[in-house]
Amino acid sequence: MSTHLDPITVTGIGLDEPAGLIDSRGHRVADARLAPFAADVTSEKLLSLLRDMVVLRRLDSEGVALQRQGQLGLWAPCQGQEAAQIGSARALRTDDVVFPSYRETGVMLARGAQPGDYVRMWRGEDGAAYDPAVMHMAPLQIIIGAQTLHAVGYALGILHDGSDQVAVTYFGDGATSQGDVNEAMVFASSYRAPVVFICQNNHWAISEPVAVQSQHPIAGRAPGFGIPSMRVDGNDVLAVFAATRWALEQARSGSPAFLELVTYRMGPHTTADDPTRYRDPAELEYWRGKDPLARLETLLRAEGVLTDEIAAGFAAEADEAAMQMRSACLNMTTRGPLAVFDGVYAEPHTGLAEERADYERYLATLAEA
Repeated sequence: MSTHLDPITVTGIGLDEPAGLIDSRGHRVADARLAPFAADVTSEKLLSLLRDMVVLRRLDSEGVALQRQGQLGLWAPCQGQEAAQIGSARALRTDDVVFPSYRETGVMLARGAQPGDYVRMWRGEDGAAYDPAVMHMAPLQIIIGAQTLHAVGYALGILHDGSDQVAVTYFGDGATSQGDVNEAMVFASSYRAPVVFICQNNHWAISEPVAVQSQHPIAGRAPGFGIPSMRVDGNDVLAVFAATRWALEQARSGSPAFLELVTYRMGPHTTADDPTRYRDPAELEYWRGKDPLARLETLLRAEGVLTDEIAAGFAAEADEAAMQMRSACLNMTTRGPLAVFDGVYAEPHTGLAEERADYERYLATLAEA
C-alpha cells in the first residue's frame, strides 16, 4: 500500500456553532452545509426516527431499573443522547461496520439487536452481547478509546478488499484524551482509511467536564490530523442524520471523517456514579430544555404529522420492547464455557477446532469427577 498520497483538502465545519436543522424549540432552521444531505428526508422518516428514540429512552430506563433491582451488575445510561445515536446509526448502510463503546444502546437498537442483547454483558455473561457478524457491529468496548484503533484496522482491510463499506466508531469526549484515539486518527489520515469517527460530546467524562479536557471544540482537532470534521447539534436528530451522511460520503470518496455531536448525558456515567456530587443542577435543567425527543415531537406536531394516537402507539411499542428486555434478562441462561470458541474466526479453523475438542474432553472429566 503506497504512503505517497496527494494531500486531502481539509475543513472543519461548524467549529463555532454546531450545525443544525431543528432548533431547541422545535423549529426548522436553514443550514446550507447540511441541507443537501437532508433534502430527501420525509415526514415518515422523521416519525420512524422519533419512534426509535422513544423506544430507546424506555429501554434505557428499564436498564436502570433492572440494575437497581439487582438483576444487572451495572448499566450505562444514554438518556439525552438518543438523537446522537439513532440519527447517526440510521444513516448507515447495513453492511457498514460499527465499533462502539459501552453506551451505544441506541446504535444496537438501530442495528437490529434482540431483547437479551442489551443486557447480556451487564448481567455478566461471557462472550459478546450479540453476534458481530450478523449485526455488523463489533462487541461493546469497555477500554476507553480502544475501538477506534480496531475501526481503522478494519477500514484498512476494506481498502485491501476494494469494498465501499465504511467503518464507523463511537466514543465520548473523554476518550479524545486517550492515545489510542489520536493514534487511530494518524493512521486513518495517513492511509485514507474509510472510517468515520463519531465523538458524542456529552460534556462529562465521568466527573471531568469537557471544558477541562478541551479548551476548543473537539471537532477542531481532526483537521490537524488531515481529517475533515463537522461539529453538529447532537440533540437534533435530523442534523445528526444529515451530518452522518456527509461523513459517510467523505469516507466512501477517499477520506476519513470526524463528527463531534454536541449532546448531554442527562443521567449518571453509570449506575455506580452519583452526578449530584459534581454537577450543577442548573446545568442539567438547561439541557432539559434541549431534550432531543421533545424538540422532534414539537416539530412533528406543529407540522401535523404526529398525532396523539401515533404517540400512544410509540409509547406502547416502547413498553413492549422494555418488557421483552426484562423477560430476556430474567430468563437468561448461560451459554456455557465452550461459547468462548464461537465467533473467533470468520471461517472454520482447524487449530481452533482441536482446542475446542481438547477443552470439551477436559470438561467431561470434571463432570465425571
